[in-house]
This record gives sequence, C-alpha cells and structure tokens, in this order.
Amino acid sequence: MKLSQLRILVAVAEHGSFSEAALELEMSQSAVSHAIATLEEHLGVVLLSRGRHGAQLTPVGQRIVSHAQVIGQRSEAIVKEAELAKGLEGGQVRIAAFRSISTHLLPRVIAQFHERYPAVAVSLAEHDDFYPVEAALHEGRADVGFTFLPTSANLKTWELMQDEFVAIFPGSFRVANDHLSWADLKRLPLIMPPDSNLMTRNVARHMRSFGQDLSVAYEVETDATIINLVVQGLGATILPKLAAEPIPADLQVFPLPESLKRVIGVAILQNALHTPATYAFLETLQNLRHPASVTS
Repeated sequence: MKLSQLRILVAVAEHGSFSEAALELEMSQSAVSHAIATLEEHLGVVLLSRGRHGAQLTPVGQRIVSHAQVIGQRSEAIVKEAELAKGLEGGQVRIAAFRSISTHLLPRVIAQFHERYPAVAVSLAEHDDFYPVEAALHEGRADVGFTFLPTSANLKTWELMQDEFVAIFPGSFRVANDHLSWADLKRLPLIMPPDSNLMTRNVARHMRSFGQDLSVAYEVETDATIINLVVQGLGATILPKLAAEPIPADLQVFPLPESLKRVIGVAILQNALHTPATYAFLETLQNLRHPASVTS
C-alpha cells in the first residue's frame, strides 16, 4: 500500500468521479483507475462502486477513506517539519491561483523568487475560479493562494490589487463624448462567461443595482476566446482588465458607466505551520507589488 494510492482514493471520494480526480491530480484516468484497483486488490475489499452516477464509496470504503485522510494530513505535516529544518536550502512552495493572475503576475514573481532561492522548488496549480484555490488552501494542497477578497474564514489575507471591469468593443464602435452609457452596452450583442462564472454574476448584480439588465447573447468559457470574438466584430464584452489582457490595440476599451472593481488578494491558511520558503515567497511578492506588510 502506497501513500499515492491513498491520496488518489481520497480525491476520487471527494469528487465522486475518476475523471475529476484525474484532473485534480494531473494524472490520466486510467492511472487513477489502476491505482484504485491495485489498492483494492492489496486490501482484499471493494472500496468504490462504479456506476452511471459516478464513483461512490462502499461502507468499508467510507471507513477506510477517513483513515486515508488522516494519513495524508500527517504526511503533509512530516514534509512541513522537514522543510522547516532545511530552511531555504530546499523545500517547496505550492501556489494555487486563478488564470489571469497565473498568466500576468506570477511568472515575474516566480522568476524573481527562483533567482533569490534557487534551491526551493515552486509548483503552480492554475484554476478557472477562486473556489478550488481556497479549497486547495483548506485541504493542505497549497501553501499560498491568490483569490478574491473578502474570502472565507480561516484564511489570512492581504490585498494585492484592485482590478477594474471594463467594456470592450470592436474598433469601429463609437460613443458620444467618449463616455460609455448603459444604453451603449445594448447596441451590440454581449459576449460573456457563463452565468455560473463569478465575474458574470458580479457584473449582473452591479447592473441590477443601477436598474439595468445583463442580456448575454454568447456564453464563452475562456477570456481569450471572448476577446477574439470581439475582434471579429461579433459583439462586446465586460471583463476585468487583467482577465482581458493583452487587449488588442484596435479594440475600444471604456470604463463602465458606474465603476466596478474586483479585489484580488493573496492568502495563506490561518493558524497553520508555514515554512520559511512560504514566507520568503510572500516577501518576494511584497517587494514586487507592495501589498500590506507580511510577517510570520
């Protein structure tokens, strides 16, 4: 029995799906299935029932997975203790972030950190939203997370930046006096992320507060595809500026009629054991972006 098999079992149990667990663990689905089958063969019991509705723990699987979760937590604690002993002569920093931060901010920060601390390994898990970022922190799979503020309990946070939402139109679009009105937003079809996306929900809530409805013509998952559709003249969009970058020079960018911003922050788990490498990474980030003071 291996720790990796127990980790895979916990992931499948949490997601109720072999495919979702494989995505989280960055493994193939066949490798996940093989690990579970090998573990079941070793233990001599069936841990998961497979069916149309996903993977469900059997009664004995429920009891065993609770022990596997404890073992996982203990193994993480062992690694943390070893990293504390090694200081900055080794160890790692595990980062979880949503896409626009990992694309536009973190490469520079990680490069600076690696220059100062070449012996410290850095891993970056990129997510589509802030929910899995905070889950990674709470579950001990990440040391540092980049999320939106305010955030959930048990996280210590610092404001990193305020990212303004902007309206982006094809280059031929014109407005009176270069000032966008709510009526202007209705002149072209709107291309937005799905309504399950936090950005779209925030825009809709903001517009309702001013008596306006968000009418979406096209729902598109990725920011880059949305921008390319605007380039082709299929409509306009409302996105945080950081998410929209790089914005092609021939597009028209306007502030919203009433300002809307999202607050981006950096977070660590409160009341947890953090390594010197984690604090060194936060210090590197502070020196580059000048957020509030970070202390251990």
